[in-house]
Amino acid sequence: AAEAAAELSQALARPLSLLQQPECGRTARLRALEDIRAQLQGRQLPGAVLQEVFAARLLRPLSRCLAGDAAERCRELALQLLRHGLSHGERPCEALPVLLPALAQRLCPPQGAEPSEELRLGLVQLLNLLLQRCGASMAPYLGDIARVLQATLLDHYAEVRRESCRCAAACARAMPEHFHMQSESLIKPLMQTISHQHYRVRVDVIQATGAVIQFGNGKSVDDVLSHLAQRLFDEIPKVRHAVTTVIGEWLLHLRDRYSYFHKLIPLLLGSFTDEIPENTKLAWTYWEKIGLQWEKENEEDLKDKMDFSVSPSHYPKGETRPGLGCRELVSRNLSKILPGLCHDITDWVESTRIKASQLLYTLLLHAEDHITQHMELLLRTLYQACSDEESEVVKNSVKAAELIGTFVSPKVSLKLITPAFEQTPKASCLMVLAAVIRGSPKEILQPHVTQLGNTLSQAGVCQRSEEVFYMEQLLYCVQALIEVCQEDCREISLQLMKVLVTIMAIPSSEDLKEKVEKTMSSLAEVQQLESFHCLYKQHIIQLLEWVSVSCEGWTCYSPEVLQFEVIATHSGPVIGEALDDFILILKMGLQPNKDPQMRLKLFTVLSQLLQKASETINSQGLFPSYLETVIKDILAPNLQWHAGRTAAAIRATAVLCLWALIHCEMLSPKEILKVKDELMAQVIASMDEDSKITRLMACRIVDVFLKVCGRQFDVDRFKNTYTEVLKRLDDASCDVRLAAAHTLANWFKCLKDSDVKSSMEGHVEFLYQELLVHLDDPDENLQKAVLEVLKEGSILYPDLLVREIEGALHKHQTPDYCNQLLHHIQSVKESA
Repeated sequence: AAEAAAELSQALARPLSLLQQPECGRTARLRALEDIRAQLQGRQLPGAVLQEVFAARLLRPLSRCLAGDAAERCRELALQLLRHGLSHGERPCEALPVLLPALAQRLCPPQGAEPSEELRLGLVQLLNLLLQRCGASMAPYLGDIARVLQATLLDHYAEVRRESCRCAAACARAMPEHFHMQSESLIKPLMQTISHQHYRVRVDVIQATGAVIQFGNGKSVDDVLSHLAQRLFDEIPKVRHAVTTVIGEWLLHLRDRYSYFHKLIPLLLGSFTDEIPENTKLAWTYWEKIGLQWEKENEEDLKDKMDFSVSPSHYPKGETRPGLGCRELVSRNLSKILPGLCHDITDWVESTRIKASQLLYTLLLHAEDHITQHMELLLRTLYQACSDEESEVVKNSVKAAELIGTFVSPKVSLKLITPAFEQTPKASCLMVLAAVIRGSPKEILQPHVTQLGNTLSQAGVCQRSEEVFYMEQLLYCVQALIEVCQEDCREISLQLMKVLVTIMAIPSSEDLKEKVEKTMSSLAEVQQLESFHCLYKQHIIQLLEWVSVSCEGWTCYSPEVLQFEVIATHSGPVIGEALDDFILILKMGLQPNKDPQMRLKLFTVLSQLLQKASETINSQGLFPSYLETVIKDILAPNLQWHAGRTAAAIRATAVLCLWALIHCEMLSPKEILKVKDELMAQVIASMDEDSKITRLMACRIVDVFLKVCGRQFDVDRFKNTYTEVLKRLDDASCDVRLAAAHTLANWFKCLKDSDVKSSMEGHVEFLYQELLVHLDDPDENLQKAVLEVLKEGSILYPDLLVREIEGALHKHQTPDYCNQLLHHIQSVKESA
């Protein structure tokens, strides 16, 4: 070995001599370095030989060249030779006193000015090599190493930063007893680099931070936590993976980890909801290890719980119960974690709110019944979070609220939730309540069913808003009660029906109405009833009494009007069983002194029911016994004329209701005879209304009245009737004109058999004259209808009609109808 060392030294003598001459040029130095490389790499040298020659002959000149040579190629060759010597030599630590100052001189400001990125990377790699080979022997130079790393961690070249991170981690592991003295100085440059645009740099910085703090000063945890938390939102999965690994290692091995549990646990649990399964699995693996380790370390404290713990009978579906250590860790730190988390869940940054809401669910799943002591803060937070614009936040918050139902006694939770409804209940309050109900076990919720039903059916809750979203949440509360309590809902069936009727009463989409109907059907099903109509049958009297309490003060804005409409129109045939209350409400609400808009709504309801009377109000065949009240106390007062469009609309609806009664034959001839005196004048007056449909219905009603009781009319009644009907022959509507013609035909029939016929000759003559004029109407259908009227009327005074025809024949544009009429009269005379 001595001979090999001597031989090598002799071979290196000349190039080393050239290298150390001050006047040696760049080319000569380069040639000398290449000769040295050739000698070293061309020989198979034992480590001892290389170490002897390297330390004695090569180290200092190569270090000087590395630190101060102006030629980049020379510095590069010097770096290669130094790396070769340190890699293969047996005692690399001997080079530290010479080499580390050279590295610091080249890399540390202000004198550090290595312009080549590749050389800067090589220099840091050389430092890493020294750390790996020398380990704790580098402790005396820890200050120099820290200064180098502070500079290189902020290098413009990304690869230099990455290698510097690896150096920092290697340094921390190499000298853990001494590293804490310098570890804090590396935190600032690491945190300045943690948001670097290259994700690989970010990964290396996170790993280096983990090692620097784990083997250094644990107090620096506070300085890095916010930065690591931000990296949990990184779009690159590998970055999030690195954070999870670092936090997991700290929770397992950090010396002061007990002091930082409340800060580190949220970061690890935050990875449970990572979108990459690998990251989620990693977080769970670490968490299980942490829980088991904590159990062992605190075995005495947990002895009773370990020996006597009982698994809960009711647990969220699809969830695996965490171990005892994990649950205890969360429970004992929840009071420190929750305030900050509740603040983050209302943060202005959307991603923060989503992450916080996901973490809240995970924490509550671990805390179980320990949630109880934090209920006030939790509920305030959930009310706000459930109003969030981001659907993911709302979804996670609702899941968290379901856990309250699972783990917290309803006696406690409802005591805290229901006061919110006594103030100004919001949709978010209802959303939380629905979730709590869904999460509750049936047997535990049962004693509180009545309280829940009464709360939801309060006017201040179910009538507070007409917003569709609010009503949807109210509906979800009812659905949750039915789903959880099943047959126990029989106790609050009436209260739930009140709520469902109120929801259906608001102007909303058909979709919501369908949901309400399905919910009614579910409520009927859990009570073993055939359909929701059976529910109405069960509660119809109570429902009508409920809405009628304030009937005297109803206006068009009263929610009770809409509720009454739902009960009347949605209950189908059941309303026919409660006519006493139904008619009484109509009678009170349809008095002429009541709000016109409200009366119009009520008349619309009555009109809808009368169109299908046999399926609704007359389903039991009892409605005819209320006809006198309906006509005298409801229809007749509202047919009287009052100024205004609303009043006209009310009269129109009243006329439609009267026609519906006649058309469905509930108003029999006997009943018509009873009410003709109250109604005839108003109906005739209605033929002059602005509404076409009102005029048409009025004509048809008069027509029916004539058929039933026209023969009993006196002169004045005959005169008033034909005068108004005749005017309708000039109506703008063809339908009205045809109906008027049909009515006049019946008028003639009634007069023919009347005792006052002789007193009406002059009026008949006038009527002949007017009808002959209408034979020239542009509408051919009306011409034919008028012809039929004249044929019917010709029986009264045929000679008089012939004279009128002959006198007007030359004026007619359609003499054919006149000739037909004359022919008809002649035929009648001959047959007589």
